[in-house]
Amino acid sequence: MITAIIPAAGLSSRMGQNKLLMRFAGKSLIEHAVDTLMTSGVDEIVVVLGHEANLVRSRLEGKSVRFVENPDYRAGLSTSVRTGMETAPKGLDAMMIYLADQPLLESDEIKRLIQAFAEAKRAGKSIVVPFFGNKRGNPVILDASYREMVLDIAGDVGCRRIIKRHPEKVFAVQMETDHVVRDVDTPEDFLRVRGEERIHHRDTEIAKGAE
Repeated sequence: MITAIIPAAGLSSRMGQNKLLMRFAGKSLIEHAVDTLMTSGVDEIVVVLGHEANLVRSRLEGKSVRFVENPDYRAGLSTSVRTGMETAPKGLDAMMIYLADQPLLESDEIKRLIQAFAEAKRAGKSIVVPFFGNKRGNPVILDASYREMVLDIAGDVGCRRIIKRHPEKVFAVQMETDHVVRDVDTPEDFLRVRGEERIHHRDTEIAKGAE
């Protein structure tokens, strides 16, 4: 069983507004994240709420997710990861930390990472990390044995400390696109990814017309 934890509680201070509510290709970023995960093969999706919790929740009405609230969200990303982890079922095999500000990610790419987790276990590894070139990306999948370690992380570092502490357990997955390293933190980031999505949509329509 793999539980995907989406930290959706942050202030988005560099964006100047709640970035997870911004629209991309017809839906909000938080909807994109959940819809991608729902077709990727994860067993459970946990959305951690904080800043503008009711607005984020309203965007996901009717979707098969579990909500938890993080009262300490102002203290950084790790508080949301911990909050999600505290409520995750005890019998899970792994947890995926899925950042909702990566709208270019596709379900097939997430399926590839889930498949890589099984490959990692056979190779004696327990942390799946996607790369594009030599740049580390997200989402990261951690074996459930790291649960207590996740509960001890602090600040705004996510799972970087665990990865740094256990490099011998990392199963690196080279991805075919840069989607795993493309997040949206600033208005400029958002304009760039939105422009790339339009190009992708145009090319897809052209390819369909040529069939």
